[in-house]
Amino acid sequence: MTPMYWAVLMILSLIWGGSFYFIKVLLNAFEPWTITFFRCLFGLVTIIIIMMILKIPFKAGKFPLKSMIAVSLFNTAIPWMFIAYSEQQISSGLASILNATTPIWTILVGLIFFKAATTKQQWIGILVAFIGLIILLNVDTGSMMEGNLQAFGAMMLAAISYAFASQISKHGLGDLSVYHIALGTLLGGMMGSGIMAFLFEEVSVLPLANKEILRSLIGIGVFGSGIANILFYYLIKHGKPETAEMVTYLIPASALIWGALLLDEHITVRLITGLLFILAGILVSESKLSLKKQKTAEELQQ
Repeated sequence: MTPMYWAVLMILSLIWGGSFYFIKVLLNAFEPWTITFFRCLFGLVTIIIIMMILKIPFKAGKFPLKSMIAVSLFNTAIPWMFIAYSEQQISSGLASILNATTPIWTILVGLIFFKAATTKQQWIGILVAFIGLIILLNVDTGSMMEGNLQAFGAMMLAAISYAFASQISKHGLGDLSVYHIALGTLLGGMMGSGIMAFLFEEVSVLPLANKEILRSLIGIGVFGSGIANILFYYLIKHGKPETAEMVTYLIPASALIWGALLLDEHITVRLITGLLFILAGILVSESKLSLKKQKTAEELQQ
């Protein structure tokens, strides 16, 4: 990976790490689908402004509709709702760590549905990372009740959704620029989440008068959705979906810091231990030897 790729990866992890804090704040005023709707709306406006400044034509008529709808649902509307739902019951730090299982699911989805090549070393990495996940599921044994199990399940569904989105984006939207992909997916996500919010939740703009709520929406919408989506699709276009999803392994560290500093959430030994196992898993699966074997396997399949 180039220095530019690594720089984008680090910047994106810092932006998305703060997103878990913003969601926690927004849950004081909105329900999950409404948060998703406003997040997509603010992100979409940001993309439109950036494209207008850069004089990039929108070319909406040239979008591959089926792939764009699929990525809109799997990369915005569905996972963002699940994340907001889960943070109603678990801490932002734990949510971000569970989200860090995304690269594991991306490999599995690529293998099962997209016939991507894998290596033994990648599977060892997956096993190590899953051990970390098991540790995390017992972060607070005193609160392991049905509500938390539902929150854990919601985060797993969000991670799996991201996995499908990255694979579909790489295979179905590869001819579009990062700006057009971000534009189309945020537009579709806004429409989908908006329908659900207006049907099943009480949507109100009154909380926007609260400065903290507005700042959080700007943080998660303008930066965490608009700018971040451009950066994320850059990673996918200039690398593999599995590599792009490595950003989720960097997010927990920044999210834990945000949570500790801004929400007084405790960083426990179990949290750190689980995170270390997950990071070890990704280091093993993404080592040079593993990538070299994967490239050879892919060449043999062609």
